[in-house]
Amino acid sequence: MAKKGNRIQVILECTEHKTTGVAGTSRYVTTKNKKNTPERIELKKFNPILKKMTVHKEIK
Repeated sequence: MAKKGNRIQVILECTEHKTTGVAGTSRYVTTKNKKNTPERIELKKFNPILKKMTVHKEIK
C-alpha cells in the first residue's frame, strides 16, 4: 500500500504565453512537498510553443 505523505501534485503554467496571443498553453505536472514549500513555486521550464525557456508558476 502506498504511503500517505505531504507530497502533492501541482500544475505549472507559463506566465509569458498569455501575453503573446499565440494559441495553446504550456503546462507541466510535478510534485512538491506541501510541508517544506507551502507557497506557490516558480520554475524555469522550456515552452515548446514559444521555443524558449520561460517562467512557469503553480496554478490551483
